[in-house]
Amino acid sequence: MATRRWLRLGVSLDGLGRHPAAWRTDGADPAGAFTLAHLARAVALAEQGGLHFVTLDDGFGLQPGGEAAVRGRLDALLALAAVAPSTRSIGLVPMTDTTHTEPFNLAKNLATLDLVSAGRAGWWPNPTTAPEAAALFGRKPAPSSAEAWAETEDVIDVVRRLWDSWEDDAVIRDVATGRYVDREKLHYVDFEGRFFSVRGPSITPRSPQGQPVVFMSGEGAEAMAVAASQADVVVVDVGDAAEAARVRTDLHRRVAEAGRDPDDVALVTSIEAHLADELGAALAGRAELDDLSELRSSDRFRFTGTPAGLADVVASWFEREALDGVLVRPAVVDQTLPRLGGGTVPGLVARGLVAPPPADALLRTRFGLGRPASRYAARTAVAAGAEGRHP
Repeated sequence: MATRRWLRLGVSLDGLGRHPAAWRTDGADPAGAFTLAHLARAVALAEQGGLHFVTLDDGFGLQPGGEAAVRGRLDALLALAAVAPSTRSIGLVPMTDTTHTEPFNLAKNLATLDLVSAGRAGWWPNPTTAPEAAALFGRKPAPSSAEAWAETEDVIDVVRRLWDSWEDDAVIRDVATGRYVDREKLHYVDFEGRFFSVRGPSITPRSPQGQPVVFMSGEGAEAMAVAASQADVVVVDVGDAAEAARVRTDLHRRVAEAGRDPDDVALVTSIEAHLADELGAALAGRAELDDLSELRSSDRFRFTGTPAGLADVVASWFEREALDGVLVRPAVVDQTLPRLGGGTVPGLVARGLVAPPPADALLRTRFGLGRPASRYAARTAVAAGAEGRHP
């Protein structure tokens, strides 16, 4: 019997909204864009509304748009770690740069997010080829796109190895003997690649999920190739359901060619949305935003309408097997987010497309993923091997 498919629902909480004029709308709080209170309220609202995960973009460059757009960022990983203890069930997915950030630090910091959230961490690795970003560090020139994605593949590989470098039962806390850890269950990863070398082990014990859920963009051939071999969730921009279905079929083919099970990789499509309780109000609100500031063209599907209307669209795409989930990017967070939880999500639940809450709150469980065993756990007899030597 085939496993039942369930729809996964997420929302992007970047700034005050995807539209460059979001900060100029009535009721907006431009000063709140860089406060923890604003982010905490948004994450809490998403959790209360039944969404499964939130994402937060990041990078080493200012957003485009000039002086008319909100520019500047919080550190996505630090910000989500700060709000994690005040949440209980929602997945927290920060984007991080893979070109100018040390893989060891990434592994440690993401494992920390998984620990402080009790197993709800995701990770969105993303490279940069911008010369301006390279100049901020001065360590190496800006890479080509091919080099950046090749390095990202190595970063993901070594980060996963570091997550595995502590076995689940490495921490023993034996008061009688004074042994806090079993050194036989900590492992060198001994990674040597084209871009860097990392010996390991991590300094952070293995986290609740073992490995947080890896999200990746599938935009472009190079990104899709790495995503097919490394990602648990692939996020794409598409214009309609037919394109989404083609991308999903292509992703499944690539995943199988990489030696993985296509059912272990979810395709999530981005939808930029502006919602209001009535269609006329939604259209008028979108027109007002566009009058204030021109929205850059994009291949992403844009929806303007009611919460129920968005539920109809998402349900139709899901039932056509064009997607496994959606990432809603609100034009204005404070206007659309309450309507997602108040109308769109209940509409999809009523259709029987959203799974009941799982017994645990692990993000891996939300995506139907098992908890991976440490790749080093069985290496006891060969502990002196290149990947199994103990510190």
